[in-house]
Amino acid sequence: MSRVKKTRKFAAVKRIIGQRDARLKKNQNKGEDQGKRKSKGDEVIREIPQVSSSLFFQYNSALVPPYNVLVDTNFLSHTVQHKLELLSTMMDCLYAKCIPIITSCVMAELEKLGQKYRIALRIARDERWERLQCSHKGVYADDCLVDRVQKHKIYIVATNDRDLKRRIRKIPGVPIMSVARGKYVIERLPDAPEK
Repeated sequence: MSRVKKTRKFAAVKRIIGQRDARLKKNQNKGEDQGKRKSKGDEVIREIPQVSSSLFFQYNSALVPPYNVLVDTNFLSHTVQHKLELLSTMMDCLYAKCIPIITSCVMAELEKLGQKYRIALRIARDERWERLQCSHKGVYADDCLVDRVQKHKIYIVATNDRDLKRRIRKIPGVPIMSVARGKYVIERLPDAPEK
């Protein structure tokens, strides 16, 4: 009897799992870690601030006479330097009744500045101006004013501080009053008189 010849199969090699195969435990753990990192990086918290109902595009319909003017430390010191009277010059600028409002943060900042700003402090302590008590900690007046203006868009902010002006310009519907050329000027108030 003849013997049947057994032929060898070509490419019949034992399969070996590669080092980077996803089925290995060490590679599964790496994949989970990378997935967590990606998910943390992709999570962008987006918050759309609530738009005030008084805004009509950039026009703020809540701003009507008598105007509430939040006064900053810088504005008071410039008023003293230019020898301007606070209330009458404000009324000349806006052609309407104004209520200057001084927060407790601004008062604290003026008191901290010392003897150089004693006249500005005396003007701020005048009984004719309205006072607002601040409930937050710290006495950084710029943050206080920006926070108050973002919550209630019924104020005009009086300041000569560049950084504060830049921050307030980002908030729609809030006019800015400043001292320039020996008088008060207003920006971003649509019905303001042109001079």
